[in-house]
Amino acid sequence: MVDTAGMDNDFSLASFLEETHNDYEQTQRDLKEIDILIKQSAAEVERLAQRNSQVTSYTRQLQTNFETLPREDIKEAYEALNDVQQRLFTMRGQLEKLQSDQRNLERLAEFQRKMIELMDGSNPLPASGGRRRSVDQPNVIRVIQTEEAVRQGLVRKMHDSVASSISNFILQAEICQRFFDVNPDRARTELNALKSSAGTTFSNVKDFIFDLRPMMLDDLGVIPTLRRYAESFQEKNGVPVPITVTGVERRLESHIEVTVFRNVQELLQNAMSHAQATQIQIQLDMGQEQVTAVVEDNGSGFNVDDTLNGNNKTIGLATLRERTEMLGGELNIHSNIGQGTRVEFSIPIADEASN
Repeated sequence: MVDTAGMDNDFSLASFLEETHNDYEQTQRDLKEIDILIKQSAAEVERLAQRNSQVTSYTRQLQTNFETLPREDIKEAYEALNDVQQRLFTMRGQLEKLQSDQRNLERLAEFQRKMIELMDGSNPLPASGGRRRSVDQPNVIRVIQTEEAVRQGLVRKMHDSVASSISNFILQAEICQRFFDVNPDRARTELNALKSSAGTTFSNVKDFIFDLRPMMLDDLGVIPTLRRYAESFQEKNGVPVPITVTGVERRLESHIEVTVFRNVQELLQNAMSHAQATQIQIQLDMGQEQVTAVVEDNGSGFNVDDTLNGNNKTIGLATLRERTEMLGGELNIHSNIGQGTRVEFSIPIADEASN
């Protein structure tokens, strides 16, 4: 006698499994679409933020020259400022909504994936859906994400320093033009201010180039570069940054030197920008089998678990850890709120790497 009940159950399970598969694939398509929208919205927010900075700078310049500028120019400037700020507020709200929808879809996709694996354990799905990843693909994805985060950081620095300064140059030059015929003395004063601003910007550009890729890292290696960077950091921020080097000082493979420099660079910036540290020290040990670096500060400290598990898309400690682990290394963080931070990382050195 045929067990129709069992066949019905098998058919129902197969149908449900197929339906869940289809839903899962649709969720993945939705995630791809919303990712595109997020990138487009983020680009628009960045564009509007730059425009807002330019208009705000221009409005501030106008405030010092209300008596000499036409009322219509002042009116147009404030109308432009109000318009760009409203559009920026709207786009940021839209971006936050899309990011919230993305997180909800990711949770739904994870639930669907687990359901499919539970019903069809012999064919587990990757966390991101679609075809199975090759063994190396997760590392490739982390590299791409890290590079993208670095680019975002560079864009912010360019916008906040160089681009903003150049925008101010243009505004100051326009003000000088207005005063040449009616007030030559004021025009000379504005030109002197423009010259001073240009000198400051030139110095900032040199610092920016050094942060981007110090030439001496390729020419002299990581230790001289770190010493120079620590000196520059101390001069700029007024915070002592002693550096202690132990072991045999030598050149390492290029990718290891870059990683050590970038990690220390980011940790110093974190200690200054986020922890408001007044004392920072660096220790670097050039061992035979690994290079080990320690960056310790007396700043405000933080909750390590919350920081590493947070949804921070910028270059942060979680990214530093991933970057270090991709080279077979290890990164450990010790911090408590109000008790400073100590970050130690080590990267193995191949025997043939040292000269």
